[in-house]
Parts: sequence; structure tokens; C-alpha cells
Amino acid sequence: MERAKIGFITGLKAESRWLRNAGFMVGVGGGTPYGAEQAAEALVAEGAQGLISFGLAGGLKPGLVAGSIVVPTAILEGNRVYPADYVLMSFLGGSTGAPIYAGLKIAATAHDKALIYERSQPDAIDLESGAVARVAQLRGVPFAALRAVADPSDADLPPAALIALKDGGTLDLPAIVLCVLRRPGQVGKLVALGQAAKAARGALLARLKKLPDRTF
Repeated sequence: MERAKIGFITGLKAESRWLRNAGFMVGVGGGTPYGAEQAAEALVAEGAQGLISFGLAGGLKPGLVAGSIVVPTAILEGNRVYPADYVLMSFLGGSTGAPIYAGLKIAATAHDKALIYERSQPDAIDLESGAVARVAQLRGVPFAALRAVADPSDADLPPAALIALKDGGTLDLPAIVLCVLRRPGQVGKLVALGQAAKAARGALLARLKKLPDRTF
């Protein structure tokens, strides 16, 4: 399978530019399950022969630091398990040996993350991979995920980090600024999260640059 036939679904518009420049098909899901589902369906309709969920994730496994790359073996969504495709996992650099969890909302506290991890030991959580895996199974195309940890398992997220992206996959800066003005005590955590997210995006970009021209 050539790059031009692999569809990546990502949350942020900025990430989509990297992927297009690398020669992939791209859909922007805006960081929600519904948006990811719509983006995945559109890519399959456009001729994508494989789907990859791409972007940041929340760490669930203790010890995974910001910037840790995760290529999961499967996606856990409720009682469903969606196994990732071996060929696509190899294309992404190889599996990291554990599943990730498909969340319906952000795991905002270390306590929330610990509860999810206790149930099935997934490495990380994101809001898009479950929807992408579901579409892939329904449409009969292979699926995998490439994610990087932005907030480790022991990190509590500041309120401003829970503000949803705009539909086009851009940050809602006015809403974020207003939240910070109302609760200025979160600034330190927000700065730390920004640094962690920068490390995660750097890791994703570095991995992206190493991907081969086609699947094996």
C-alpha cells in the first residue's frame, strides 16, 4: 500500500499539514469521536485503503513520560476490542505491545486515569481511535494508530485544557483565555502541559519522518 492510499485521521489542523506534506490522505476529526468517525468515513469514500488514528493521547500506564510513542495492539471501546493491523503497525515502526482505550471524554485527573488502567491496562487514552477503528471494521479496511503521550498518568489536567477544539481542528483561544482569566491559578499547570504537548508533537513528527514510502 502506497502513502497516497493511507488515510490519517487527526484532531488538529496543524497536524494535518504535516501529514499532507508527507503524502498521506488526511481527515481532521476535531478531537471528538463523532468528528473522527465522519473524517474516517470520508477518507474511505475517497479511496483510502487503510486508516490510521494519529495525534496526542493521555497516558494511563505509569512510567510513560510525555513524548512516549504508542502504537497499540488494539483499541478497547466499551466491551469491544478492535485489533490493529499487523502490516500497518509494522509500517508505523512496530507495536508497543499494549492496547489503548477509546474514551468518550478526556480523563482529566490522575484518579480517572488510574481507574481506567486498573480495568484492562491500556497504555493510553484518546477520543478518536475507537471511532476510526469502528469505521475501519465496518468498511473492511485495515486500521492502526500512532499516538504520543501528552499528559502522563500522574498528571491532573487544568480546566483550560478541557475546552473542546473548534470543529475545524483549531484551538478555541478566546475560550481558553477567558478560562485562564477566571481561574489564574491554573497557569503553571497549563504551561507544563504545553511543554509536554510540544514534546509529544516533536516525537510524532520525528516518527513521521522515519516512515517508509509504502507498507511492507
